[in-house]
This record gives sequence, structure tokens and C-alpha cells, in this order.
Amino acid sequence: MKKRRRFSTQKAGLPPGTLIGYGFDPAVKTKVRVIDFNSDRFYESEINSIDDLSSFKQTETVTWIDIVGASQIEVLDKIGQLFGIHNLVLEDMLNTSHRPKTEDYGEYLFLIMKNIRLQDNDLLIEQISLIIGKNYVITFLENDFNVFEAVRNRLRSSKSKIRKTGADYLGYALLDLVVDNYFIALEHVGEQIDLLEERVIQEVDATQVKEIQGLRTDLLFIRKAIWPLREIISNLERGDSELLSPQMHIYIRDVYDHVVQIIDTVETYREMVNGLMDIYLSSISNRMNEVMKVLTIISTIFIPLTFLAGLEGMNFKTMPELDLDYGYPFLLLFMLLIVLGMLRFFRKKQWL
Repeated sequence: MKKRRRFSTQKAGLPPGTLIGYGFDPAVKTKVRVIDFNSDRFYESEINSIDDLSSFKQTETVTWIDIVGASQIEVLDKIGQLFGIHNLVLEDMLNTSHRPKTEDYGEYLFLIMKNIRLQDNDLLIEQISLIIGKNYVITFLENDFNVFEAVRNRLRSSKSKIRKTGADYLGYALLDLVVDNYFIALEHVGEQIDLLEERVIQEVDATQVKEIQGLRTDLLFIRKAIWPLREIISNLERGDSELLSPQMHIYIRDVYDHVVQIIDTVETYREMVNGLMDIYLSSISNRMNEVMKVLTIISTIFIPLTFLAGLEGMNFKTMPELDLDYGYPFLLLFMLLIVLGMLRFFRKKQWL
């Protein structure tokens, strides 16, 4: 998994209380998209002025404000003032390294999540902040990667259930979509584990260690992102916030079940990756043992041959076998018989 590079947009000389953005790419231009809807009405537009949002504040429709990027901090300031969002919440939204959490501020619920998406066979982790009010939902994304496009398409359909419900159901739909992305990421990791397992079993090489370590890192990032989400959703399910209707608890419980399933899958994959490392080390050890066995057998075979060669190479004046006409061929034949005998003995002992 490749973690996004962290950028700093801090500026000196700003007045006290000014929001400071950090963790975002300043090259990403801030975009504000608005979807306002109910069962009979649907409006979608990208706005250029935050003042245009004031007309959506006190309406009977549901408004979804989708903010991308943080290069223009004043946009967040204005939105915070317009919807009464606490300054600490805005700072947490800008802190892309923040741990996932949920807080109930009475007039709105604030959630921080980590979205994981697949891009060019790499897993990218990015932060998503979610504010659920009485009749509005505000999402804040690091980059314009269209993670919520599926929800937008559902909203564009007049027969969609989201069009007939409130902001709490929209918040659930967005949360559920983020959780579904974890299944896609885990499916990718699972395929990589299966492919690597086949390679490790067939033949080991030095590159496999890096791949195994890479899979460990991927699973660690997923675990760090999904583990706090279980607590977040559990708090939403057990909470008594007036912003969540009683009918929403069954949907939140369903998301909780999905999160638990993801956590179980992550733990299973971590055990599989650890098993891959054990298989790799065992294969390396077995291959080393095979090499040592062959070298040991060769050395053992040459021990008597070396003894005979050394014996016949001694410089004594009286050595009867040296005067034999066929002494040298007999010695070679005797050495060959020793080699064949030892090979037969090794095979009988199943050492070969």
C-alpha cells in the first residue's frame, strides 16, 4: 500500500484562530458540490461561492455538500460559520493523519473514516470526514477520486430509496459505501496472497521476502483503518442521538456486521501471510539441507579415496604393491568399487 505523500500548507503571519490545513496536496483545487433533494425534487451543481449555500440551510429538503481538497482554507471557515461547526471539528477534518473517530455535538454528528481504494494494483489510503446534521450531510475528501459516485447515481434516480429518506439514511449510504471499499481492497490482497503462495510452494527466490513484507504492510494499514471503525459504528448503534431515527439502527447494525467480517478476514489474511513467511523460511532451510547433504555425501565418498591416495603416495623404499605391473589399475578399480559400494549403502539408507 502506498500512503499518500503529506503536504504542508501552513503560512506564517495568520491571525489567531485561523484554520491551518496540513496533510493535503496544495495542487488539488478545492471543489464544493451540492446535491439537494427530496422525493419530488433533485438539484445538483458545483458552486463557486460559499454564500450560495445559505439558501440550503433552512429547507425541508436534504442537502449533501461534498467538499474536495483543502487548498482554500477560507472555504472551510465559511462553511463552519454557516452551519455552526466547531473550529476543532474543522481542524480534525484538515488533519489527514487523524485516527478514525465519532463525536456527537448535539446539532450534528461528526465522523472521521479512512477510505482505501485500489489504483494501479496499489492500495491508497485517504481520509474522509462526515458531518450529519438534521437536514444536511457534509463530506470532506482529500482528493477527487469519486468514491461516492455510486451514491450520486442512486440519488439521480427518482425511484431511489435515498430520495425518500432523510439525512441520516444518506449518511448511512455513504458510510456503507466506504465499508464496501474495504471488501474490494481485501479481495485484491487475497488474490495477491494466493498467487504468492503458489510461487513460494513451487520455488523460492529473494524477491518473495519483499512481497510478503509488502502484504504485511497492506494488512497493517487496513487493520489500523478498520479497527476503530468498529467502535465508531457500535457507538452510533448504541447512541441515542436525535439525528438518527429508530429505523436507522437496523441499517447501522448491518454495517457493523460487515466491519466485523472485514476484521475477521484481515486477521485470517495476516495469519496466512505469516504462514507464507514460515513456508518461505522452511523452503530455504530445506534447500540448504539438500545442498549440505549432497556436499556431505561427496565429502564422505572422497574420505577413503583420499586415504588410499595418501597411503600409496608415501615415500617408503619398500612398498611391494608399487612393483606390481597392474598395481595402478587395481588401485583405481578398488577405489571405484568403494565409491559404488558407498553409493549403494547411501541409497539403502535412503540418504540419496
